[in-house]
Amino acid sequence: MTFSTLGLCDPILQALNDVGYEAPTAIQEQAIPPILAGRDVLAKAQTGTGKTASFVLPILQTFKDKANRRAKRIKALILVPTRELAIQVEDNIRLYGAHLSLTSMAMVGGVDIEPQKAKLVEGVDILVATPGRLIDLMHQRALHFDELEFLVLDEADRMLDMGFIGDINKIIERLPERRQSLLFSATLSDKVRLLAKTAIVNAVEISIAADKKSTPPITQWLVTVDKHNKSALLTHLINENGWKQALIFIRTKHGAAKLVTQLEKRGIKAESIHSGRSQAVRTQLLADFKAGKIGFLVATGIAARGIDIDDLDRVVNYDLPDDAHDYVHRIGRTGRAGVSGEAVSLISMDDFKRLCAIESRLGHIIDRKEVAEFKAVKEVPISILNYVKKSAKKPQRR
Repeated sequence: MTFSTLGLCDPILQALNDVGYEAPTAIQEQAIPPILAGRDVLAKAQTGTGKTASFVLPILQTFKDKANRRAKRIKALILVPTRELAIQVEDNIRLYGAHLSLTSMAMVGGVDIEPQKAKLVEGVDILVATPGRLIDLMHQRALHFDELEFLVLDEADRMLDMGFIGDINKIIERLPERRQSLLFSATLSDKVRLLAKTAIVNAVEISIAADKKSTPPITQWLVTVDKHNKSALLTHLINENGWKQALIFIRTKHGAAKLVTQLEKRGIKAESIHSGRSQAVRTQLLADFKAGKIGFLVATGIAARGIDIDDLDRVVNYDLPDDAHDYVHRIGRTGRAGVSGEAVSLISMDDFKRLCAIESRLGHIIDRKEVAEFKAVKEVPISILNYVKKSAKKPQRR
């Protein structure tokens, strides 16, 4: 199948050719036709499968001849969990719509609200927003939804995990009932399905996550190490393996700042990105990292779904996430666009329960490598997959 057979217009096809897209991915093949047919869609798709284009392209196709816009009105609303993801999605809209006269905007917190209000006065075709900032502008009557045609809930599971359900419901209550609604999520948990019942009517359900062809080629391995030796081990791995770039996930913003300092003392230049840094700084850091100007970026969980780099060689889990699903999203930052990637985890004894949950989620044990100089004193056991708690001891017969 080609993009032209999906019914996309020449300006969109030209834009896809400009960015080097040759053929649609599985999620694009399955999602674009029903969206163009006016159906609501409920889709399960892992990160790195081309999900964003699967809803952006049909929205652009629908609006290609609707260039007229009114003040404070929008035609499509895309809700996302993080600022970084909002910026990334809006960047993709600009790329795919480069030869169309449609407008788009990323509306996020952490930056001056006045320029956003000013742009809304002109009217915007496609708005990508985080829930909190959107509600702020709703309360200020800076935008109206009476011309809205599309609602997209992107990374719905992540929005629910971050506690946005109340904000999402407040937003949905303001939207016209006659609209086309699309929900995309890495998992279709009970919470996600409950949200879908309130936002979507008679949806076409699509599931791509189980398609092995869409699974990024990511090599996963771990090294066990005592917690106090993690930064020294990371330095060793960078130097011994000649790593030029890595996205390094860590638990806290204090830990991120500390690790950057430790690496720099050992001659490794790094930067940190976390919620304590301004949106302008975070945006610039991400741009520099994508451009290769920054080799090592230490990030807390805020960036787990907000970085989209086709050729990122590896991610490093300096700390494991509490949620096994977040591990999958983290490693999905590498191995994109069919290019192989590497996911490395530094595991200490206090990571053991998280490791068990992750390996149970994956369905296999992650390969272990030993670094003799950093052999763990507190040995990390091997996980037991599909562990079943022993039943209570049966009473003896008298």
